[in-house]
Amino acid sequence: MSESLQDQIQFLIEIDKLKTIERRTRIIHGDRRENDAEHSWHLAMMALVLQSHANKEVNILKVIKMLLIHDLVEIDAGDTFAYDTTGYTDKFDREIKAAHRLFGMLPKEQAEEMHNLWLEFESKETNEAQFASALDRLQPLIHNYQNEGDTWLKYNVTSDQVINRNREMADASDTLWTYVQQLIQNSIDQGILTKS
Repeated sequence: MSESLQDQIQFLIEIDKLKTIERRTRIIHGDRRENDAEHSWHLAMMALVLQSHANKEVNILKVIKMLLIHDLVEIDAGDTFAYDTTGYTDKFDREIKAAHRLFGMLPKEQAEEMHNLWLEFESKETNEAQFASALDRLQPLIHNYQNEGDTWLKYNVTSDQVINRNREMADASDTLWTYVQQLIQNSIDQGILTKS
């Protein structure tokens, strides 16, 4: 076996750990919490299905690549809850260290590509990164709505917090942002999200 193939196989074995990283959000059709691998797969499918709703033209393969790798860093850094302001103070530092270790396992060219895609996703400056980020925010909203506000109620998340966290979705998709605003209003009306 070549050294590069050995490195790639070791990386693939290592990232299987993503299946062990639990998120706060419950799966829609069950009582257990979603893991990061399931989340990433769901986002990749969302990109395929919802790509026509992007405000600007996007390279969908690049979006899917970003979505498949964006949470790999949580293998080392852990999942930071969306509304945990304390956790966000050192989130990037924890994650950049994880990115160096994990992507550094790969042959140089692949390591650089994945690291750069991860950084691009984090910066949210390109059309692809903005669309990928919008989907990353949309997915847990759908889960919370379908789960009768499970995470929102458990952690006392208010409508203002949800709106403020997700407002940037409008940059990527007017259609999805309109949908999200309706979802938030429906959630308030149903009493599964506290209006603030």
